[in-house]
Amino acid sequence: MMKHKLLLASCTALLSFSLVGCGKSQSGSNTSSDSAKTQTLNWMSSANLITLDPSKCVDITSATTLGNVDRGLLFSPDGKTVEPAVAKSYSVSKDGKTYTFNLRHSKWSNGDEVTANDFVYGFQRTVNPKTASQDAYVFDHVENYAAIQKGTASPKTLGVYAPNKYKLVVKLTKPQTYFKYLVTQAAYFPQNEKVANQYGKKYGTNSSAQVYNGPFKVTGWSGTNDSWSLVKNDQYWNHNDVKLNRVNMQVVKDNQTGLNEYQTGKLDEVSLNGKEQVAHFKGTSQFRQNKSVYSNFIELNENKVAAFKNWNIRRALSLAVDREQFVKDVLGDGSTPTKGFVGNNLASYNGKDFADEGYVKDAASYNLAKAKKLFKKGMAELHLKTLNLTLTYDDTSAAKSTTEFLQSNFEKLPGLKVSNINVPRQQRIARSFAGNFDMVVTGWDPSFPDPIAALSIKTSNSSINFSKWKNKEYDSLLAKSENDDANNLTKRWQDMVKAEKVFGNDQGAIPFYQNTNPVALKDNVKGLNYTPTGSVSWDFSKGYVK
Repeated sequence: MMKHKLLLASCTALLSFSLVGCGKSQSGSNTSSDSAKTQTLNWMSSANLITLDPSKCVDITSATTLGNVDRGLLFSPDGKTVEPAVAKSYSVSKDGKTYTFNLRHSKWSNGDEVTANDFVYGFQRTVNPKTASQDAYVFDHVENYAAIQKGTASPKTLGVYAPNKYKLVVKLTKPQTYFKYLVTQAAYFPQNEKVANQYGKKYGTNSSAQVYNGPFKVTGWSGTNDSWSLVKNDQYWNHNDVKLNRVNMQVVKDNQTGLNEYQTGKLDEVSLNGKEQVAHFKGTSQFRQNKSVYSNFIELNENKVAAFKNWNIRRALSLAVDREQFVKDVLGDGSTPTKGFVGNNLASYNGKDFADEGYVKDAASYNLAKAKKLFKKGMAELHLKTLNLTLTYDDTSAAKSTTEFLQSNFEKLPGLKVSNINVPRQQRIARSFAGNFDMVVTGWDPSFPDPIAALSIKTSNSSINFSKWKNKEYDSLLAKSENDDANNLTKRWQDMVKAEKVFGNDQGAIPFYQNTNPVALKDNVKGLNYTPTGSVSWDFSKGYVK
């Protein structure tokens, strides 16, 4: 995410994770007698809003915003289960390849009806190659998707149709046990064709060039400014249960600035950064330690840097990173090193966590002596004495501390010089998609509870495989898990574990750390739900001010 949460954001994001107690809805009934007269929240966002176009959402900020202002067929309040949204009910055929959704009567924020045709149009627009959606791949099991991507079939042939205004049918080419989670994501949201045509290229680029069918609507976003608001949507079908009238979002990139604004009452929530801030609030009623499965890693651009095609160089760089020191001394917020590409506690089978099952020790551990030996060997194989590289990441204070730490770790390898490039997050994501980097710190926030949600972005044909690392065995194992073994839970799990080990043994990227999201939240803010996976990180639809 690139909840694609790539980075992605990205939203895109996207696997589900286990919830911890502090991530559940807070206690207290959401009743008018318990609510304050002013139902407004002032909220910190650590990154800018990039888009309100569901087809082009690849970052967490956009995914969370869209997840609060739009609703898809189903909604996942906890990242593990789904509940009715626009679809009041649905059924699945015995062969697992046909989904039928029965829609409730609901409206867009401009008063238009939300119908099955809005979903048909939204799906077709996302898979249309002309849209250039980075999330189109989540439709890969829908009939005719492959032909549409190749340009041999029209987007209108996609396996989705509307028998009437309030019934939607989706045809899959093969069973997909996690399809119910996919339809909770932005890429599967309905889209108003009239509005999309009205605004053309400007569609979703500012808050006025979009309509909304969820609990809130966006106001005050020009497309580039650092603040916007989520305002209660009176056209939402369940608007009587929404207590908050407004959530004012403010981008705050410097955590000390955010803390100052929180302490002076300008913010009701603030992200905590570093040991001192966490220690200040830990143990108080305002402290929330929100666990996540957002897995950070470092991509090595094999297309741009020939040296990265050398296994010894890739492994040496990974072994040079002291992850334990980083999470303890730089972050100090409860974040943990990752064991591989798939985050800890993302998914389990027969009581075993996937991260433990696929763990390759040398791919994600620290051993400087071994790193120096491998780096020296790789440099000799490449006939190089020196290697100059750039490391790209965001321009926040935390990101700058991260690149400085990695720079100091990498430059312990003889002959290696690293220069840091810190740019706004949107620019970093654009650079990643354009392949304009040597090394880049990025991450992925899976949006449903299955390892494939993370593993799939490293296949050879993935648009989010920024490093262009390729491995035929890896591709084959994931293809097997999605085809031959799709209905055999044990074999499918084994396929994915093997793929994770292939990735680790070949050092397809450098696993780094797994976020925790410590925040301070005012005591009078109730009913909010934080989910490590799903279509939103923070769901404001049941929140209120006591």
